[in-house]
Parts: sequence; structure tokens; C-alpha cells
Amino acid sequence: MTVRLAVFDCDGTLIDGQADICTAMEQAFGEVGLVAPERSLIRRAVGLSLPQAVRTLLPEGERELQTELVERYKHAFRAARVEGRLTEPLYDGIRLLLDSLLERGWLLGVATGKSQRGLVHCLAGHGLSGHFVTLQTADHHPSKPHPAMLEAALADALAAPGDAVMIGDTAYDIHMAQAAGVRALGVAWGYHAPEELFAAGADAVATTPAQLGALLQ
Repeated sequence: MTVRLAVFDCDGTLIDGQADICTAMEQAFGEVGLVAPERSLIRRAVGLSLPQAVRTLLPEGERELQTELVERYKHAFRAARVEGRLTEPLYDGIRLLLDSLLERGWLLGVATGKSQRGLVHCLAGHGLSGHFVTLQTADHHPSKPHPAMLEAALADALAAPGDAVMIGDTAYDIHMAQAAGVRALGVAWGYHAPEELFAAGADAVATTPAQLGALLQ
């Protein structure tokens, strides 16, 4: 029997984590005496692994400073989680979409720049832990757009590249899908504009979760 696998990005695709991410990044920059980048720039780096995101936001910074920013971001984000200040809401319609795909026989996975701990906590908080057969995170793989996360997801699900789809809101997701030989679908409610997703090579860009479900018929 053919295995159909849908792999989702997390931040900007399943959940809207931008407020928490921007706040933690601003705190990290402030703690080292730097002015944080504009939030629009921080949002554009979402999806990359944390070290790669920091290098993107502070390309001229010394490696030691970049490393310190990574650690301060982790501390700020972890403190927000422990203190109950994280929100990370699901986008409207996502839960219904995931339930529908499972009912239609799809296997589901996640490939994200979040840490394993952060992803597991996030999914558990939304009651979605049992929906996914594979969770691939940046602390076990190179940053997107390297295909390693998708390749591992395919192996976990015993799925062929031609029977899988990568769904994400950034050009990093689209380029990762292309590198892995997987169909790429974009979503318009995340952090990169639809025209950028099309330019990166997305087969289609859904404007709502319901439309995304229709694209996965």
C-alpha cells in the first residue's frame, strides 16, 4: 500500500509563534547591549535553525557574540515557557485540517527549526502529540534548506519522495522540499509572502487551511 506523508513546518504554518519568538530575540539582543533587528527581519528568519537565524540577523557579529545570543535566546524562550507566558496559538482551521488528513489516510510529520523540546511541548499543549509519526527538529539536523530533516521523515514513515509533500510558509521550506525531491506547497498565512513562495518553486500556495486540504486530495 502506498504511504502518503504530509510534513508540516511549525511556526508560521501550524502555529503563530511570532510574538514569542520576536520577544525572546529582542530580549537576547538587549542583554548583550545591542539594538534588536526590526520584527519584520526577525520573522523572516523564522524557520532557520537558531544559530543560522542569529547569523542571518547579525552577519557581521563575531562568532562568540553570535553564540552568546543563541544561549540568551534559549534562556529567554525557556523562561517564558516555564512562567506560562508562551502563547503559540494554532492557526484557525489547522486542527480540523490535521484531523481530516488522518481520516483520509495520510501520515503526518513535522520538520521545523524549533528544538525538539520546544516542539514536543508545543504539540502536547495543543493535544496534537498523537497526530504525527515523525518529528524532525533543528537540534538533530542541519538548518533548512538542507534536506536532512525531510529525508529522515521519509525514512521514519517508509514513504517515497514522490508520495510526500512538504508544507510551509517560507522559501526555506520550499527549497528543502526541492532538495529532497518532495512536492512543495506553501501557505499564505505565515512569514514569507506568497509571491516569494512561488518564486522559490512552490507548486501552489494555499490561502486557508481548507484550501490546503483541497490541494491534498
